[in-house]
Amino acid sequence: MAESTNPASLHEYSQLVRSVMEARLEGRTPLAFTHTYGCQGNVSDGERINGMLAEMGFDFTDSPEKADFILYNTCAVREHAEDRVFGNVGALKNIKRRNPNLIIALCGCMVQQEKIANKIYSSYPHVNLVFGTHVINRFPELLYKTLTGGKRVFELSQADNSICEDMPVRRDGNIKAWLPIMYGCDNFCTYCIVPHVRGRERSRDAANILQEARELIAAGYKDITLLGQNVNSYAVKNAVSSDGEEWNFPKLLRAIDEIDGDYTLRFMTSHPKDCTAELLTAMAECKHTAHHLHLPVQCGSNRVLKAMNRRYTREKYLELVKLARKKMPDLSLTSDIIVGFPGETYEEFCETLDLIREVKFTSLFTFIYSPREGTPAAKMEDPVSHEEKARWMGELLKLQESISAERCASMIGTRQRVLVENVDSDGMLACRTGGNVIVKCEGDASLTGTFAECEITSARNWILGGKIL
Repeated sequence: MAESTNPASLHEYSQLVRSVMEARLEGRTPLAFTHTYGCQGNVSDGERINGMLAEMGFDFTDSPEKADFILYNTCAVREHAEDRVFGNVGALKNIKRRNPNLIIALCGCMVQQEKIANKIYSSYPHVNLVFGTHVINRFPELLYKTLTGGKRVFELSQADNSICEDMPVRRDGNIKAWLPIMYGCDNFCTYCIVPHVRGRERSRDAANILQEARELIAAGYKDITLLGQNVNSYAVKNAVSSDGEEWNFPKLLRAIDEIDGDYTLRFMTSHPKDCTAELLTAMAECKHTAHHLHLPVQCGSNRVLKAMNRRYTREKYLELVKLARKKMPDLSLTSDIIVGFPGETYEEFCETLDLIREVKFTSLFTFIYSPREGTPAAKMEDPVSHEEKARWMGELLKLQESISAERCASMIGTRQRVLVENVDSDGMLACRTGGNVIVKCEGDASLTGTFAECEITSARNWILGGKIL
C-alpha cells in the first residue's frame, strides 16, 4: 500500500486562495471553467480538482469568457488529444487579452512530459500554471503561488509513492461515481505513455476505499466504478494494509459487495495477464457486481502481442474468455483494439479479426496506432501507411457492427434490469443494462436515478429499445 500524505496544508492553502480571491475581486464569487480530456481516471482527477476549487471559494461556469480561472486537465494517450488541447489553449489568448487577471492552468498526463511542458513555457506565455499528475494534492498551494508570486508556476515533480486521502470531491452527477483504488502502472506496454506520466503502481489503503464506497452508497449513487490502470494488480506488490490484513482485488471486490444498498459495482481497466479465476469467481458470486468485463486484448497476433509487451498469448486470452463465460453465461465482454501497431502485417491484422469473430464482443474501443515519444514502439519501423491502417480499421468496424447488431437483436424479448440515467433530448429515458448496453425507453423523468425492469422490444446496432414494466 502507498503511504498517505498529510492533507492539512491542502486545506490551509485553500483558505489562503479564498482570501486572495475575495480581495482581488472585491467580494465577488470567482468563477472557474474546467475541462477534462481522456480516460475515467482523468475524470476522477478532475472531480477532485473541482472539489478543491469549490473549497477555495470558486463557483463554476460553462463559459470560458466569464471565468476568472480556466483549467484544462489533459490526456497524453494519443496525439489527437494533445493537438486538441494546444488548439483550445491557443484560443484562450484572446480571452486573456480582454481579461489580463484571468488565470490559465494546465494539468494532467500531457503536461507531465518534459517536452510538452517546455513547449507550453516557450510558445504559450499566457498560461500561468502547469502541474503534473503527481502533485494534484498541491493544487491549492501552486495556485496560491501563482496568485501572489507574480511569476508563472511550473511543477512537474515525479511520484513520491504517496497518496493524499483527504482531497475534497465535487462529483459530476449524483447517479454514477468513479472510485479510484490505485494509481500508476507497472506494465510498460511498448506503445503506452501512461507509466511514464502516471508513475509506478500505488494502491490505496483498503480501509479508505471501503469508507469512500460506504459514503457513495449512503449518498444514493447507483453505479460505482472502481478505477485503476490495472485494477487486477491492486495491492499485489504491497499486500499488507494498515489493518494488518493482506488484500488483493477479488477480496476488495467482495468487501465492497457486502455493503448494504441498491447499487451496481463495476471496475476498469482489467489486464488479461492478471485476470484470475479467483476474480472471475468473485464477479460471479457478488450480488452487486455487474456481469460486464472490459478486458483489453489489443491484438489477435501472438507476435504483435509480444512486441507490445502484453505478456499473454492469444490462446491465454481465449481461455480467460471461456472461463469467464462459464462462470457468467450472461457476461457482456468489451475490449480495446489497436490497429496498425508498428510492423503489423495485414495477415496479423486478420488474426485480430478472427479473434473478434470468435469472442463476439458486445462492443469495442478501437484506435489506429498513435506513436508516443519516449515509448519503445515509437522507435520501431512502421512501414504501413496511415491510409492503409484506416482501411483496416474500416474492415474491423464493419465486422464489429454486424456482431453488435446480432447481439442486440438476440436480446429482443428479454427482460433486463436497467438503471435510468437521464432523459435524452428526444424525451426518451436513457437507461443502461448491467452489461453496459444503452436502452432507450418511454417513461416519466421521475424514474431518473432508479433501477427498473425493462422488456427489450427493438434493437439497432448499438442501442436497444425497450418498455419499462
